[in-house]
Amino acid sequence: MTTHTDADHIHLLETFNDAWNRHDIEVLMSCMADECEFHGVAGPDLMGRTFKGRDEVRKGFTLAWETCPDASWKEGEHFVSGNRGVSESTFRGTTANGARIEARMVDVFTFKDGKIAVKNAYRKDRKPL
Repeated sequence: MTTHTDADHIHLLETFNDAWNRHDIEVLMSCMADECEFHGVAGPDLMGRTFKGRDEVRKGFTLAWETCPDASWKEGEHFVSGNRGVSESTFRGTTANGARIEARMVDVFTFKDGKIAVKNAYRKDRKPL
């Protein structure tokens, strides 16, 4: 079993954040563990909307770009301690109806075997600009 350091996980989060900004689903999915989950910022459940498994997580990730085709996550800062990590960024995007969103957000991660097992997203509930 390989031991992954906090620095390894920071590098993983930097790669992940860059892939979001390039809208590169293949690189995003390469960062995810085989058994993975994504809890979106909105949805009907306590955790927002949950996507489980690689196929569902892929759908959940691409939904962000379908909702806001110009979506970006800038000013990324990453913190890691053991098998947990946090990324802070500013989300910017325009919805199909022209509403402009700009809000700070946080992703809370759980790592497993050097990959992201859980991505749990939170975003400030700010009115469109």
